[in-house]
Amino acid sequence: MTNVFVVDDEREMVDLIALGLKKRGFTIIPFTNGADAVAAIPQHDVDVIITDLNMKGMTGLELCEQVVADRPDIPVLMLTAFGSFETAVGAIRAGAYDFVTKPVEVEALAIAVRRAAEHRSLRSEVKRLREAMASITTARGRGDLIGASPAMQRVHELLDQVSGTDASVLVTGENGTGKETVAREIHNRSRRAAGKFIAINCAAIGEELLENELFRAGGAFEQAHNGTLFLDEISEIPLPLQPRLLQAIQEHKVRPIGSEAELSVDVRVIASTNRDLQEMTEAKQFREDLYYRIHVIHIPLPPLRARGGDVLLLAGHFIRHYATVQGKKVTGVSSSAAERMMKHEWPGNVRELANAIERAVALTHFEELQVEDLPDKIRTARAHQMSGTEHAELLTLEEVERRHVLRVLAACDGNRTDAAKMLDLDRKTLYRKLLRWGVNDD
Repeated sequence: MTNVFVVDDEREMVDLIALGLKKRGFTIIPFTNGADAVAAIPQHDVDVIITDLNMKGMTGLELCEQVVADRPDIPVLMLTAFGSFETAVGAIRAGAYDFVTKPVEVEALAIAVRRAAEHRSLRSEVKRLREAMASITTARGRGDLIGASPAMQRVHELLDQVSGTDASVLVTGENGTGKETVAREIHNRSRRAAGKFIAINCAAIGEELLENELFRAGGAFEQAHNGTLFLDEISEIPLPLQPRLLQAIQEHKVRPIGSEAELSVDVRVIASTNRDLQEMTEAKQFREDLYYRIHVIHIPLPPLRARGGDVLLLAGHFIRHYATVQGKKVTGVSSSAAERMMKHEWPGNVRELANAIERAVALTHFEELQVEDLPDKIRTARAHQMSGTEHAELLTLEEVERRHVLRVLAACDGNRTDAAKMLDLDRKTLYRKLLRWGVNDD
């Protein structure tokens, strides 16, 4: 539930806004005095404050400045008269998250409140995770396995349970989630850690070459004796080769190609795939008996988009790594860049994140990664889901442009010449737009 302070010295306006927002699921705490609202903040878990600009006693600007000074985590939405450039600039300078023009459209205001609340929640999560990143001195496993999310805690629990056994393990997950990293972690934690870890990518080798790689004299099974054999993308092993693989796993014996003698091998097999093997067995594309032989213990890896704040924990790990490799003083990520990273869906998972951080560290000129250092698709990331009500705020291009121009003007301290340069407009064009919006040329 989103708790919203509504502050206006006109009781009728407070009641009108409160009624509209309550119907849309918000909890409203009304005030007709700015000082009373500020005094009440410590007693409430307030998510967003809506305040009128012109009020008796404490003005909206004064209220906003007080909130920014004492509780910068709470976003303030300022109600301003349409076309009033000076008041909009004043609101932004005072630290307002956004401004909403009068007359107030409740649906548009509700959308602005939701966005402000989401912004606050995300910034709180970013702050928490940045603190967690700063406090981390050691982490369980390798970089890909760093994580505090429930999904990754479950993975670590499974690793703890399986590492002390010799049971076959099937690791599943999308590309880039760290399946080989999990296999290596199991090997390193097991009694076989002193033996070799042999990795074979079954999708990258043709049938004859794969058979030779696995079963020739001195091949993968022999090399992995007393160690671990990792069969990556096992779903791609050709059907004719699967019976021989099953026999080797089941009997712990191989007959090297060209030899009549069998060789005993003590090998633990860990397999991985990004496909549904059970579905493949039902379609007769994968042997059912081999499936059950390798599927003794199943470790499903979550996609990065399902791991929440792990994105920033992993980002911190990769920043430290690539800053060291590249000899650069980069210590973290800015809040704005962190927000974009949290909104990105990461279709390439941890691998995509590592690549993005490597690129950003190489490009940045600052000690913290900035939004402009990130790849385009991350810079433009939007929230994973957009609610139906958000579609309702279909602003005209004119209104979008007006809001953007006012923000640029505020950033330029009202200097129209500087703003025109930043907006890539000539001064006459900018002045005409301001006149059209009711902003006097003074």
